[in-house]
Amino acid sequence: MQRSSWRWLIAILAVSITLGIPTVRAADPPAVTKTWDIAYASPGDTALRLDLVQPAAAKGPLPAVLVIHGGAWREGGKEENRRLLIDFARRGYAAISPQYRFCPKDTFPAQVQDVKAAVRWLRSNAASLDVDPARIGAMGFSAGAHLALMLGVTGPEDGLDGAVPSGAPSSRVAAVVGFYPPVDLAAPELSEFGRSLVKDFLGASAAEKPGLARKASPLTFVSRGDAPALVFQGTKDSLVPDSQALNFARAMTAAGVPGRVELFVGAEHGFGGDDYTHAMAETFEFFDLYLKGKRTR
Repeated sequence: MQRSSWRWLIAILAVSITLGIPTVRAADPPAVTKTWDIAYASPGDTALRLDLVQPAAAKGPLPAVLVIHGGAWREGGKEENRRLLIDFARRGYAAISPQYRFCPKDTFPAQVQDVKAAVRWLRSNAASLDVDPARIGAMGFSAGAHLALMLGVTGPEDGLDGAVPSGAPSSRVAAVVGFYPPVDLAAPELSEFGRSLVKDFLGASAAEKPGLARKASPLTFVSRGDAPALVFQGTKDSLVPDSQALNFARAMTAAGVPGRVELFVGAEHGFGGDDYTHAMAETFEFFDLYLKGKRTR
């Protein structure tokens, strides 16, 4: 930039300051309150905890979202989702991320029971948390997406809630988003490695216990009245074949369940970059539509 240009810029800034003309600045993000490691359930000898982030100033009752981490049902942690919980809270949601028991020590349906218990905890504490118990959604990644979908397609009649006190609130959710979820654990197109992960999750191979594999599969339960679902899937996913998402879309179509499946051409399992950015924008819009009743764009 030439010296004369710099002089003009300095002169303009000096005039702005002298006249009190406000300068344009980025707005500060909405404040949130963060509470980590809240005890929510104690199945067997395991104490389970969750993280909670809430808008600091928003008036409720608020919609809420449960965010479930991945890790092949055997590893990972709720801490992975803290940044995402904050993003949701800044958009006017109460957001939680729960621990759940891991295989192979604890096998199916322990993990499903745990995330259902987290939903019941949220609904039981809805009044004190300023949450609307009718507007709770769930999302997850990989194995966490599988668990989120199970929340959307199963109810007490399916026998996956575990020991629940009489009068306990429902563990159903009103909308689900799943990133590259396995939906059919008995599918022959799963890779050898994928089948080994399923075996650890079930405590037996799908071939040995096909009925158990079907009971652990979201695809089995899709029916009219299920929560609207949005599924993201990469076409080069070597762990979860894209046929899983396509078959889930067909089941949704047959049952009349609202939602959609989005394929990311060439994307692998755990995709990031622009694909992830796009998927998260779609996620926020999807939850805004089904939990707030509005479109954001």
